[in-house]
Amino acid sequence: MKTFNELTLSEFLQHQLAHGKFITPTPVQAQAIPPALEGHDVLATAQTGTGKTLAFLIPIIERLLAKPEAKGPHALILLPTRELAIQVVDQYNKLRGKRLGPAALVIGGVSEHEQLKSLRNGARVIIATPGRLEDFLDRKLVHFKDLEVLVLDEVDRMLDMGFIPSIRRIASVLPRHRQTLCFSATLEASIQHLVHDYMRKPVRIEIGSTLAPAERVKLQMFEVSTERKLGLLQQLLTNEDGRFLVFARTKHGTERLAKKLQRQGFEAAMLHGDRSQSQRNAALAGFQQGKYRVLVATDVASRGIHVSDIAHVINYDMPKMAEDFVHRVGRTGRANGSGVASTFATPAERSDIRAIERTLKIKLERMTIEGELFEEVRPGPVDASKYVAKPASNGSKMMRLPGEVLQRHGDQA
Repeated sequence: MKTFNELTLSEFLQHQLAHGKFITPTPVQAQAIPPALEGHDVLATAQTGTGKTLAFLIPIIERLLAKPEAKGPHALILLPTRELAIQVVDQYNKLRGKRLGPAALVIGGVSEHEQLKSLRNGARVIIATPGRLEDFLDRKLVHFKDLEVLVLDEVDRMLDMGFIPSIRRIASVLPRHRQTLCFSATLEASIQHLVHDYMRKPVRIEIGSTLAPAERVKLQMFEVSTERKLGLLQQLLTNEDGRFLVFARTKHGTERLAKKLQRQGFEAAMLHGDRSQSQRNAALAGFQQGKYRVLVATDVASRGIHVSDIAHVINYDMPKMAEDFVHRVGRTGRANGSGVASTFATPAERSDIRAIERTLKIKLERMTIEGELFEEVRPGPVDASKYVAKPASNGSKMMRLPGEVLQRHGDQA
């Protein structure tokens, strides 16, 4: 299949695809959509950024258009993060036009009022994260007696985040005779168990290597001391154009780095799990719309963040595993585009770099640092030898303790 026009779709959906400038399907779309339209279960693995969202939305929308009078949930799409759920809703809204009603977005971290209102109004598509949906089920606020399609997207990520008990609880109340579409970047043993339990003779689709960075991403590595990482990042931001997605290891590290960049005059936002949903939405929207040139994030952004034209991904802190490396760098070079991914590694992390290269069968280009870098002053351990008792001028003794105010013995605190 070379164009979407080759699919047997309704005239309305063909028009919506053309209006959205969806002309040429990606490989996963070309292989997954036809069997899904025929009603088969589909199990697809493909790298991040290959267009999996459209691969399940097109069959769902075509099915809904065939039953315009139906009410209530007919399709359920489960995703691991709020950001990914919101972006799937946005994609659905671009395709549904005026012939279909809005989807119900069921996620945590925000008020449930509008979510329940959408369900009561008969939303036919529910796009949800497992935790909030399971809560609604426990309270008997949602029912799935007419459900026809279940989509499990980014399944490996959902399992990594501990959602498998919630997925099993949700699946147990769904009609057994349904279509299940399962999309994942990897296919581990735990996912295979899930497939065995909930899918019926699925059509298996595998696009390329599921554990390898996209070929159009330039992979490079800078060996740099911890104190000079910030200076190197500032140098790259100054010398290169485009948007930067910067990964830090911890929530606190994300906060500190974003604030340091802001003080240096860079438009930077932060994204991590402790931010409220409104803060996360604002950061992501500002990054997408160009208000922020830099988004500093934890691995919450390594999957499910669909922002076009990210020029440069920075591993400011090393990822924990090779798989995390793949998902991080997959945020650039999307949809057949190109990009750059730079990893900052200290001399002590040379073995970690070699381990990633061996696992992924890749070679990171070693880059040299040009010019002098700003060296960040970092607090070090307290030198206790500086804090010794010395006689005061009046003969009494005073003791200075690390972090305490100088105080005479016997004085009131």
